[in-house]
Amino acid sequence: MHIIPPSVTALIDEFAKLPGVGPRSAERLTFFLLRHDTGLEQRLGDALQKLRTDLKMCHMCHNYSDAETCVICRNQHRNHHLITVVEEPLDVVAVEKTGLYEGVYHVLGGVISPIDGIGPAQLEIASLFDRVKNGKVQEVVLATNPTTEGEATALYIRKHLADSPAKITRLARGLPVGGDLEYADQITLGRALQERQVF
Repeated sequence: MHIIPPSVTALIDEFAKLPGVGPRSAERLTFFLLRHDTGLEQRLGDALQKLRTDLKMCHMCHNYSDAETCVICRNQHRNHHLITVVEEPLDVVAVEKTGLYEGVYHVLGGVISPIDGIGPAQLEIASLFDRVKNGKVQEVVLATNPTTEGEATALYIRKHLADSPAKITRLARGLPVGGDLEYADQITLGRALQERQVF
């Protein structure tokens, strides 16, 4: 015997597929929408539809955009000689939140992962090489995540840009602000030692 109508169960199941949303959170979200007769579900549905109909990929950096070229690539005040390479559009958001970066981006759309059948051809790597080959790029910052796949992707890109006049750099890795040495893992502590700076 089902005590919850199938339409409610279906929405709970869909919410539970979202990252960071467990079964209990999915139930709470669903019953919140049912309790509040404010048109929220209609606005939510419209916003989800617009994600598919109105959103484009920037033809230069492959970030999400509402036009052919994203707002960052269109901005003439940004340093177009400096490109930071990231895995996903969410990484652009993270870097932008620092308020310290004035260059542009290149979104790969993932990382090289042979186990998952993802090679360089499935990512936006060739278009990165084309951007650098035009000779205007002075520095490429590799900001892939410090995972095995992220490191392999960064090494692949560095190898293929070795003959480029652009300087190839990597984000520094190390201890977080407020972190204690005794709690740092060996890899993080080792990177912090390697990336040490003059004080």
